[in-house]
Amino acid sequence: MAQNQAYLFLVFSLTGVIIGILFDFFRILRISIKTPNIITYIQDILFWILTGIIVLYSIWYFNNGELRIFVLLGLILGVLIYITTLSSIIVKIFTKVLVFFINIFKVPFKILHNLINKIITIHKTISFINYKIK
Repeated sequence: MAQNQAYLFLVFSLTGVIIGILFDFFRILRISIKTPNIITYIQDILFWILTGIIVLYSIWYFNNGELRIFVLLGLILGVLIYITTLSSIIVKIFTKVLVFFINIFKVPFKILHNLINKIITIHKTISFINYKIK
């Protein structure tokens, strides 16, 4: 029984680490991409929905749906260990990676955006000319 509880404590500690990584994922998005407040609120809601799904699934799959104190302690400990040890490193690395990819894709999207704007302008001009001719 104690061995099973130790195993479950470890499983839920790892689940806490996963929740910490998910938290940092949303933090990295906020650092790298400036978004309006409404998008931030949507991201917060999405984070809590995903966290709830992860926790409920873990409790159901690993502990047959039983909520015990060591489950909660494992989750809290996992998040705390992740945030105090790996979080700053992960955020720095993945922020740089995300900014790098954003900068790579910025140029083609800007070219595509300008091309679409030119096509729309030409279409409006042609439509205006056709309207005046009729």
